[in-house]
Amino acid sequence: MGPLNGYTVVDLSVGIAGGYCTRLLADGGATVIKVEPPEGDPLRRWSASGAEIPPGDDGALFSFLACSKHSVVADPDSDIDYVNAILDGADAVVWSRGSTVADHVVLTPAAIRSTHPHLTVTSITPFGLDGPWCDRPATEFTLQAWSGGIVGLGRGSADRAPVYVGGQVGEYLAGAYASAATLASRWRGGAELVDVSMLETQILGLTYYPVSYYEMLGRPWRDARRLTVPGIARAKDGLIDIGCGTAQQWFDLCAMTGHQDWIDEDSPLSITQQANEKSDELYAWVESHTVDEIRDLATAFRIPNAPVANGANVAGLDHFVERGAFVKNPRDGFDQPGHPYRTTPAVLRAPEPAPRLGEHTEHYRRNGKAGRETVPSSTETTVSAGLPFSGLRVLDMTTFWAGPSCTHILAMLGAEVIHVESTRRPDGTRLIAGIPISEDQWWEKSPIFSGLNTNKKGLTLDLQSAAGRDLLNRLIATCDVIVENFTPRVVDQIGLDFAAVQAIRPDVIMLRMPGFGLDGPWRDNPAFAYVIEAASGISWLTGYPDRNPYEPYSVGDPNAGIHALNALLMALEHRRHTGQGVLLEAAMVDAALSVAAEQLIEYSAYGALLERDGNRGPTAAPQNLYRTNEIDEFGRADCWVAVAVTTDEQWDGLCGAVGRGDWATDPELSTAAGRRARHDDIDEYIAAWCVDRTGDDIVDTLWERGVPVAKVMQPHRQTEITQLAARGFFEDVGHPVNARTPHSTLPFTFSRGPERVHTEPAPLLGQHNRELLSELGLTDEEIADLGAQGVIGNAPAMGPSKAAR
Repeated sequence: MGPLNGYTVVDLSVGIAGGYCTRLLADGGATVIKVEPPEGDPLRRWSASGAEIPPGDDGALFSFLACSKHSVVADPDSDIDYVNAILDGADAVVWSRGSTVADHVVLTPAAIRSTHPHLTVTSITPFGLDGPWCDRPATEFTLQAWSGGIVGLGRGSADRAPVYVGGQVGEYLAGAYASAATLASRWRGGAELVDVSMLETQILGLTYYPVSYYEMLGRPWRDARRLTVPGIARAKDGLIDIGCGTAQQWFDLCAMTGHQDWIDEDSPLSITQQANEKSDELYAWVESHTVDEIRDLATAFRIPNAPVANGANVAGLDHFVERGAFVKNPRDGFDQPGHPYRTTPAVLRAPEPAPRLGEHTEHYRRNGKAGRETVPSSTETTVSAGLPFSGLRVLDMTTFWAGPSCTHILAMLGAEVIHVESTRRPDGTRLIAGIPISEDQWWEKSPIFSGLNTNKKGLTLDLQSAAGRDLLNRLIATCDVIVENFTPRVVDQIGLDFAAVQAIRPDVIMLRMPGFGLDGPWRDNPAFAYVIEAASGISWLTGYPDRNPYEPYSVGDPNAGIHALNALLMALEHRRHTGQGVLLEAAMVDAALSVAAEQLIEYSAYGALLERDGNRGPTAAPQNLYRTNEIDEFGRADCWVAVAVTTDEQWDGLCGAVGRGDWATDPELSTAAGRRARHDDIDEYIAAWCVDRTGDDIVDTLWERGVPVAKVMQPHRQTEITQLAARGFFEDVGHPVNARTPHSTLPFTFSRGPERVHTEPAPLLGQHNRELLSELGLTDEEIADLGAQGVIGNAPAMGPSKAAR
């Protein structure tokens, strides 16, 4: 029945974010009751490709998101008592604006909390429920602009406007965060308001701790747009993604392409700069080989690589076929992704058919309240005043971004998280900030490591040594949860599979986060964000139609982290009910396939291949970036605003703002389809209107008329956003080596706290060695001996050339 059996969730949301949140909860066994107005959720009539949906049928995306849910229809003018009766018997509510039911005065989050104080009420809004922007209009596109995600990692090329990450990944990210936050609230007994900000989820999902980076190092992560090389390139027979995330991968790429002479370990240039210098030769080499030839070579050289998937080809890729990554929709028969994570034993519910509109209305009318099912008293939750994960001990054997982002949320919400590194292989984020090794304690000065690891304890262990492995096993016996994101072959080499771990602690939860999964032909391929994005289809929709896709280079890691957290919270619920340990497989690529689901669904259901279209998109027309009259901080005429019109009312507001009243009365422009057909003409006029104005002037003018608009922010300027300041999204964090620096927090708030998230700075390398090893019974002499042997330490044991990268 699933770990959430007996947990009743009322879905008062509209759109993908709430729909995906409650789909994840339904997969865990929750009873999800979707309350819809008589006209139904707009997603029932949605198709990104514009496919015609016959009356009485539902759009395929809705059928995917609504699997395993119930549907009741409520007229807000006459059924408020009915809705309140359902709420009275529920445990949680997921709410967003946009339906006549959710927008009713007695069904706002504050009103629900007042009337039903036992509920966890999870609100998903663009900017959060409070702050000066709480009622401002927004779309995913404008939120990407505000977040800095559109220019965050230098995506694209300087000869065109920057470009957003295609698809609707921000909606899914918000849904995944909302699900995890709801489960975290449940873990401490619920009965609170959870306020999710989609802007803040996009900051964490589309940018890479840019404020901390800028404040600590005095420079932005990227100061210009440039293509990653080779990146996504055209081979003889199609597109392939090849990447270099480390210096060693660049050296291996040089060797693979027959250019050992390019290897210069003492070069003052970064590997990105070196690759850009050789771009013509690299592209020519790729074009002279087939995709399969290149992938075979790159895999042998341990260079990250992937085919570029889209809705038409993704289901046929050999790795996904062998792993059974896709399943049939249980009602309508099209292909859809399976669960974004896997469990042993199997605890997730197989998808059940999505409900027809109002299918369960009479059932709940006959039975009165929804009725929370009785669960054994030993598993009931009680309201706790502490942090959600107080008392939980986590062994964090992760590195870079995906794994640490998962364990970081646990640490920020009260878990004791022990981050294990080795002096030979410190966490990779310590090494990517470009700090000269001539600086004292250079390895402690990475803003990325700092941003991902506050509140954690730091332990170094050489797991290649027998003493290191012995100490690790002794530590495992004290931990509730183990998290690792090595490639599977590394875990095999050190003998740390689930059976070995369970032999030490039978009820342990082991969360494994491989890039491509624990089996299948790609299992041992190195996985960085860009190849995960390419393999899942996210890259396909990012960029311009006349050019190769751009690598988002951002979504793959944090998306994997928040999905892994959802998996872990499901496993904790299972253990709370049964006492059993659980093996979790939260592959990065499976999480990415879930947020790129619409491409496969549209192709399978309607035969429509979704294509990238620059900054235009299926959810709004017009939608685009327009240049302002300003010079940016780098001296370039490269300042932009994002505008997106999703409703007829917003169109009227835009027409009035830009002085085109004739557009508002033009019958050809009275529909979204008509506006889309004349998008070029509309763009030309709006571009001319914007180019003589500042971004602030454009935002003020359009917001006053109810039009979604945003400045395209440089990500390191996020602290200038008044909404974030009002919500306390950044907190200053002190550090024994670095200056006090703003750090981003969580993209949601709990009405029961915490008031402050960051309580301790990121640990110094091996900072807690003595404390943690003493707990295991080691004497000071034994600890000193481990240091002398190099089993533990407080500084990297690596050569200068490696350390500098």
